[in-house]
This record gives sequence, structure tokens and C-alpha cells, in this order.
Amino acid sequence: MKFGVVIFPSKKLQDLANSYRKRYDSHYALITPHLTLKNTFEATEEDVKEFADKLRRIAGNTQPFTIKTTKVSSFHPVNNVIYFKVEPTEELTSLHAEVNKEFSEQNPEYAFVPHITIGQNLSNDEHSDVYGSLRMKKIDHEETIDRFHLLYQLDNGSWTVSETFRFRKE
Repeated sequence: MKFGVVIFPSKKLQDLANSYRKRYDSHYALITPHLTLKNTFEATEEDVKEFADKLRRIAGNTQPFTIKTTKVSSFHPVNNVIYFKVEPTEELTSLHAEVNKEFSEQNPEYAFVPHITIGQNLSNDEHSDVYGSLRMKKIDHEETIDRFHLLYQLDNGSWTVSETFRFRKE
């Protein structure tokens, strides 16, 4: 089975992301707007139970923290993904590292760039047009994150929550 670990932002930020995703993101119907902590990986039910225990421990050692979304950016020319940039913080970066060190045999494909995708699988011309108009938009959103989620992929390609891990309260 395929699994992944994500943070879902607030409904307010999801609604803003979806206002773009429904036009520009081919995965709009498959998953809600999210910030990826651990990219898609294959695991058996047994492996994922062990991984979930580790995620539970990580969440228990993590304090809620703030994320700030500041602008629209792009991964072009590597790929035609347009996203809301999430400012990297020490808490977010260390949470990402902590979750991923449990899978040292799986090398990440890209460096960690905290973001929420709003457009992907665009042609070069589409990307140029859409990014050209969106990059001037000011995004100024801040919120507290107090949990992350282990997801699994259904047969139809959509993703659903397997388990939610709440951070330790102060």
C-alpha cells in the first residue's frame, strides 16, 4: 500500500488553496490541500503499524508551532508546480527531519521546501501564464499547527487519513 505523512492547514487556508487548485491542480479531487512531511512510500500493514508508533512518539515530543504562508512561488524549471510558500521554521524543519529519519533507506527525491501545492501538471505555456499572474499576489496567512496525519491511498487514487497524531500540549 502507499502511504504519506502530511499537515492539513486550517479550513481558511484550504479554501484559498482550493480556489486555485480546482483550475490548476490535476490532483484536486484526490487529496485536500496539504503540506507534505513524508513523500509517498510503499509499506505493508505490519510496517506501517510500527511507523505509526514512531509517529505517535514524535508527536508526543512536539509542541504546537506556527506556520506562515507568504507568497506564491514555483519549482520551475525543475517542474511546473505552483505553490503557496510556507516559511521554513526550526520546528517545521526538525519535524520533517524527525519523520523522515525513520526511513533512512528511502532517499528523498528533493530537498525539503515547505509548501502547499496549488497547481501542477501544467504545460510550459500554462505554467508561465498562471504563475505570471499569481506571483504578484500577496499571501499573508499565519496559523498554529498542532497535529499531522498518516494517509493511505485508496484504489481510486484518492488519499484518506489512516491516523491523526496530535502534538503535546504545553
